[in-house]
Amino acid sequence: MDESAQYGQMEFSLPHDVVPLPSKGIFYKNKKDSVKVGYLTAADENILMAGGRDMTLNLLRAKIYEPGLKPEELMEGDVEAILIFLRNTSFGSDMEITVTETKTGNPFNTNVDLSKLDLNKGKSPDEDGTWTVMLPISGKNVKLRPLTFGQSIELTNQLNSYPQGRIAPRRTLRLQREIISVDGNTDKGEIAKFSEQMPLADSKFIKKFMDDNEPKLDLSRVVIAPSGEKLTVNVGFGVEFFRPFF
Repeated sequence: MDESAQYGQMEFSLPHDVVPLPSKGIFYKNKKDSVKVGYLTAADENILMAGGRDMTLNLLRAKIYEPGLKPEELMEGDVEAILIFLRNTSFGSDMEITVTETKTGNPFNTNVDLSKLDLNKGKSPDEDGTWTVMLPISGKNVKLRPLTFGQSIELTNQLNSYPQGRIAPRRTLRLQREIISVDGNTDKGEIAKFSEQMPLADSKFIKKFMDDNEPKLDLSRVVIAPSGEKLTVNVGFGVEFFRPFF
């Protein structure tokens, strides 16, 4: 049986809408730039109330109405856009978040309008969905590709498996997934070695390049604290994002 059919992705008769993808489909073989997504129903509350590490994945499996499309294959930015659609169409676009003033240390609540998130417009990738950049210190030419949602889950699970007291290599493990080749070399062992030994400035260059160019919604917002201080906050997909569901 087709795996996508198990997750309700064939339910075209149910109420749904078309969600444009921030990536515009450029990273996918089929170049699909939008997906059909169902509205949340009472039945979906079972998924939300169950919670757990796989809650987001199970929710996507139930609400993406596209044959043969697995949520794990989507880019992280596209998944975020779908989650925001589900939240906005169920509870409205106003999201209350708690922020702490840096000057006073006092927490305060503020609202963010999720319907007014801009698209992060960066450099378009090549036809194969990668960017080729020269690193400023080592001078190496590396091909970069953003992580899929599945790779992000895999990375999180791997990091969570590290014993308490051991430092999990968060940065290098992510680099090993983002880097496709180094000077044309695609050997995973060589990429892993290079990721661990690259100069810190090169690592920071890659992080900034991905932050600036990965197609996703800009989740940062400037808010005014009661003291008048301006603070930049980022919309997250943790407890505060899902709070209305509960």
